[in-house]
Amino acid sequence: MDFADLINQLADRIIKMKHQLLTEEATKNALIMPFIQALGFDVFNPMEVIPEFTSDVGIKKGEKVDYAIMQGNKIVMLIECKGVNDKLTNHDTQLIRYFHTCDAKFAILTNGQVFKFYTDLEDQNKLDDKPFFEIDLLNIKEQQVVELKKFHKSNFDIEKIMSTASELKYTNAIKSVLNTELETPTESFVRYFISQTYSGKATVKVVDQFTEIVKKAFNQWLSDKVSNRLKSALEKETESDKEEAKKIAEAITADEPKKEIETTQLEIEGFLVVKSIIRSKAESAKIQYKDNQSYLAIYYDKQTQPICRLHFNKAQKYIGIINEEKKEERFPINDLDEIYEYSDQLVKTVGNYVG
Repeated sequence: MDFADLINQLADRIIKMKHQLLTEEATKNALIMPFIQALGFDVFNPMEVIPEFTSDVGIKKGEKVDYAIMQGNKIVMLIECKGVNDKLTNHDTQLIRYFHTCDAKFAILTNGQVFKFYTDLEDQNKLDDKPFFEIDLLNIKEQQVVELKKFHKSNFDIEKIMSTASELKYTNAIKSVLNTELETPTESFVRYFISQTYSGKATVKVVDQFTEIVKKAFNQWLSDKVSNRLKSALEKETESDKEEAKKIAEAITADEPKKEIETTQLEIEGFLVVKSIIRSKAESAKIQYKDNQSYLAIYYDKQTQPICRLHFNKAQKYIGIINEEKKEERFPINDLDEIYEYSDQLVKTVGNYVG
């Protein structure tokens, strides 16, 4: 099982167990220890993972940090835990105090679902106020898994992580600012565009008027960027696109003779739900499926034009929708009716093939 599969497996555990984990200790045992294990560290080996790490700091005696991760004879990472239903606001004072008294270069604050990674980018040996990296296991993006893998025991290299930590921190901060400005533009943001496009005086009335104009302009700009990208991809596939399509086709058609493939009634019903959603956009006869050992693949006309995958073989069911980059995005569902919540994504995907 590769690293991405291990992380997805942890996400499944959260979905199944979250409402039963009522204490911090339960969260540590059910979610956080398996996470540390997924990073390649042996939670039962005190030479690698020290639980309830204690060190007298100043006038504070006997304070504990939940876990200290060892590399060789040095502590390289501290982990402070909360209950899975607790919100993570700021890192604990324990992390701040311990950080500058030991060799640790990284600190994690987590509730088992969200993991916030801190270091000392701004002042050496002083923990930053904001994390340089954050991941929510129930809302995982592919690039985040790549960054998280750098903390795996087999890859753990402090210098390499630190070389990208600064860029990662400020890239995420800028994305957050942009997201906020696009949702609710601030006056200073609006005034910048007024100064670039409007020759009159920026009165209060003009600022109010331009606030909606700026918001609308950015939404249209993003829509145009997406449309142009889709158009370009449909007009001419790049070699990488073709290679990716080939991989998807091979995955769909992979033969597993050791175990007979059985198409269940639930999978058939799921296929019919998907078909009912997209039939207004595509020819009904061309919407087909191919069963696989671990999922049912639904495609349009040919198997190199996948629409989605139904992962119905486990307790937690998923619909995996193929995006414009031909990458699968999984969404947990509890019953077939929830597939309708993803109608827009499904219609958009099949639209890439029918024009």
